[in-house]
Order: sequence, then structure tokens, then C-alpha cells
Amino acid sequence: MGRAFELRKEVELEASPEQVWEAIATGPGVDSWFMGRNVVEPGEGGIVRLTLGGQSQENTVTAWEPGKRLAHRGAEPDDGSFMAIEYLLEGRDGGGTVLRMVQSGVLGDDWETEYEAMKTGWDMYLHKLVQYLTYFPGRSATPVFAIRQQGTDPERAWEAFTRELGLSGTVAEGDKARITLDGSDPVGGEVEGVVDYVDHPIFLGVRTPDALYRFIHSGPARGNVVVLGHHLFFDADQHKAEASWQSWLDAVLT
Repeated sequence: MGRAFELRKEVELEASPEQVWEAIATGPGVDSWFMGRNVVEPGEGGIVRLTLGGQSQENTVTAWEPGKRLAHRGAEPDDGSFMAIEYLLEGRDGGGTVLRMVQSGVLGDDWETEYEAMKTGWDMYLHKLVQYLTYFPGRSATPVFAIRQQGTDPERAWEAFTRELGLSGTVAEGDKARITLDGSDPVGGEVEGVVDYVDHPIFLGVRTPDALYRFIHSGPARGNVVVLGHHLFFDADQHKAEASWQSWLDAVLT
């Protein structure tokens, strides 16, 4: 049986409402911090389309107030489940923006697992939005997605990722990390960065001068799926980069 829910998040950004709007209400902006490839058709009644792993999902824009409010909602299938998202922007005195996000709808039978996944997932994505607007303002990224179904349990995946990133012990934000690309990215070679997000053992983030890298585990309740969700702020061929990172992921978890 479905269950209605409402999830609220708030984040402060050192960016203008116009910059935040560009990040949440345009395809290139959303590509630079959220998942998949995104298309946003402006105006009430427009379409917000997310394409990830070859699958597309469309929402209809229900509110469009540039610099202030954006809302969109998915279709409601026969089982009554649906998702709706609303963003509210408020400029701060002295600069900056407060962004409030409300996600609501009806979840299916396994609603507790899905709700917890969304709650922790939004913490990671909104933090990535902060990183994007802080370190890569005005730039757009090529999103990179790779996935391994039934990859391994969370601790083993964490150990594999931290080993490959040159990390040891208790990982903390600010730790130096190493991305050894070796063909896994168009630039190749070794790139140094810093850990910018830690939620052991399901989320690990690394920021380099030209990219945001995310290593994600779904948790056992959602099938031990392992995902890479990267954003490359340089000229990159998405298909080649995704193929290379898929090979990297399969090798690391084998």
C-alpha cells in the first residue's frame, strides 16, 4: 500500500539567486551537480526530463518564477505513486541565497527504504550543488554515470574505493586523494584532489581542479548497487568517459 510523504531540506549558498536559478532550472546547470542528463523546458507546463542509464523520466513544470520558485511533478500511474519537487529561493541580505527544497508524493510498499535513500541522497546532492557553485561557478559539466548491479557490500566497496583513491584509516573531508585515470578519463594520468564529502560507507566525494567525483553505494536493502556519478568540467566525450569509468568500476570491484 502506498504512503504519502514530504521531505524538506534547506541549504545556504554563497551565490546569487540568479546563479542558483541557473543551476536548478536549466539542463546544463542541473547536469553539473545532479544525476544524469537533464533537459528543462522553461515556463509553466514545460517538461523537466532526466535521462539516466538509458531510461528517461519526465515531470511537468507546475510553477515557474525565475529566481524565486520552481516546481515540477511526475505523472501518477495506476498504483497512485508519484513524485513532486519544489525549490524556493530567497536572497540573503549582504549576498547569497537560501535554497529550500520540498519533495513530496506517494511512495510504494517499500516506502521506508525509499524515504531513507532520498533523505540521505538529497544531503549529498545539495552538498554537491554547494561545491559546484563555490568552485565551478559559470561552468557546465559533462555528467558521467556508471553502475554495477549487486556490486558488493558497503564496507567492501568503501575499502576498494579508498584504496584506489590513496586513502587510508578514517576518511575525513579535506584529506588528500588521488585519482589515477590511466585512460579512465580523457585527460589521463594522475590527478590530485581533496575529499569533499564523507558519509561512510555509502557516499564518498572527491573534488579536483576540474571535476567532482562521487562514489555511491545503495545499501543492502536496495540491492548493493554501486554507482559512479561524476561531473567533468572540461571538454569530454560522455560516451567514452562512461565506458572507461564502467571498466574501472568493474575492475575495482572484481
